[in-house]
Amino acid sequence: MPCPDRRIGRRPAVAILRRATLAAACAAALSACSLTASDTTGSVETDYRQRHPISIREGNRTLTLFVGPGRGGLTPSQRAEVLAFAQTWKREATGGVTIERPVGGPNERAANDTLKEALSIIVQAGVPNHGIGIRPYAAGDRRLAPLRLNYPLVKAEAGPCGQWPDDLGPGPERKHFENQQYHNFGCATQRNLAAMVANPHDLVQPRAETPAYTAKRTFGTDKWRKGETPATNIPDTQKGAISDLGK
Repeated sequence: MPCPDRRIGRRPAVAILRRATLAAACAAALSACSLTASDTTGSVETDYRQRHPISIREGNRTLTLFVGPGRGGLTPSQRAEVLAFAQTWKREATGGVTIERPVGGPNERAANDTLKEALSIIVQAGVPNHGIGIRPYAAGDRRLAPLRLNYPLVKAEAGPCGQWPDDLGPGPERKHFENQQYHNFGCATQRNLAAMVANPHDLVQPRAETPAYTAKRTFGTDKWRKGETPATNIPDTQKGAISDLGK
């Protein structure tokens, strides 16, 4: 009878096929895990400038003026602050000036008088009238509800710093044996550089050249034309002299 022999012979073949399929599935799963791990490891930046890049974005510069209920007007130091605020607006602002004034509080009348004086200083400094907006806000019971002057500007930022996703101690990871940088390394330097740069545009592209100092160039050219050296002449009496700076 051929039928029993065929059934007995097919069972091991089916079992082998199932085992082969299971092995192939496990191999595919393991290979997928391996690719994912290598992709994740390769995506971690080793350069601190790439981990903590300096970004250029729009922010606000704000001047806060505290106004007491018994005084209307700016103090001498506040006048200087408002004038400096208006002068920096002409150099770095990307929009108009917005003034937030308190309403409904004990110092509402004093704040309105202070607002008038601040407006006169801002306009005299060169800020146009159509570039100034006034926005009221509820002061509540605050006796020193301030006037807030602000304008938008381009600023450079980096961070946030202080993130420690990994342990700094020794471990079985590859980075400990290769002495790689930890995640927070370089973040403070990038953040300080972004805060200190005078013009954030300098981080993107250089400035245009300014015109040459014609007077100095003409002075040197005239000396060359006469056959004289353009070097600065220092009298012998000043050689070896100690500077009196700071006396």
